[in-house]
Amino acid sequence: MTVTQGGAPAQASPAVAQVAYHDGEFVPLERAVLPVTTQALQYGTGVFEGIRAYAQDDGSLAIFRAHDHYRRLLRSSRTLRIDPGRSVEELCELTAELLRRIGTSEDTYIRPLAYKRALLPGRKPGVGLSGVSDALSVNAFRMGSYTDPAGIRCTISSWRRPTSDALPVRAKVTGGYVNNALAVDEARAAGCDDAILLNSRGQVAEASTSNVFAVIGGRLVTPPATADLLEGITRDTVVTLAEDLLQTPTDFRDMGRDDLAGADEVFLTGTGTEIVPVTELAGRPVAEGTPGSLTTALMRAYQDVVRGKEPHYRHWLHPVHA
Repeated sequence: MTVTQGGAPAQASPAVAQVAYHDGEFVPLERAVLPVTTQALQYGTGVFEGIRAYAQDDGSLAIFRAHDHYRRLLRSSRTLRIDPGRSVEELCELTAELLRRIGTSEDTYIRPLAYKRALLPGRKPGVGLSGVSDALSVNAFRMGSYTDPAGIRCTISSWRRPTSDALPVRAKVTGGYVNNALAVDEARAAGCDDAILLNSRGQVAEASTSNVFAVIGGRLVTPPATADLLEGITRDTVVTLAEDLLQTPTDFRDMGRDDLAGADEVFLTGTGTEIVPVTELAGRPVAEGTPGSLTTALMRAYQDVVRGKEPHYRHWLHPVHA
């Protein structure tokens, strides 16, 4: 199934191969399975990335900021003593080969997962990072834009973002996403689309799987890394495009919930969500309750960049040659 803007299913295109990279080889997707004894399943000892590949105007496919995503995957892996056994360049080419084998030229979402698998011989059972084998799996599936460009409704979650001295929040650790799932579940139960989490100091951290931006007094603002957030690749893309194309620098500073409530614009950024306006927050409209001008301009610029229409940023695109 292909998903379009607004989350509505679109007509599926011709079937593509169901292939994954698993246990050092490309296999049919149904063979990419793990035993219930997998340590990452028991203890959340895995790291992952979400990466997008976008259809280009010439009919080809290109992976957006593949090198940056895989550099972050390797940084996250080191935190949990995981060795994926591949360099950044090798991971990029492995992913391109996976997409070639799948055989799609449509927008595609890629999920690499590096994880702890099983105790090595002679090791005692228990929670630990040493003496456990490592593994890498990568799967991909067609996925278009699924957020509503007209805007989404968010709540301020009662769940707090974990602190960096309790969990490595600047790494994409699988176990940490229980926090995100709880926040999303609470938000949806309240009739909202997503949740914005505060950190232990009561300042804005991030949304469930996205970074938060606001336009306050004509300035673009986002929380700093010290707010216990994951520094997103799309966050960095937006900061760069705002400066280069829209002559709008970004202020990295702490924000409270009152800052969001009084903002002229609020939007979220993430690989999955891309750039999505927040038009309602905690039951109240953000400004006029419609996407703001800067948000809209960034959404357009982002789509031009990921589709290869901005020559200056083509170095962010890793081509998937037929």
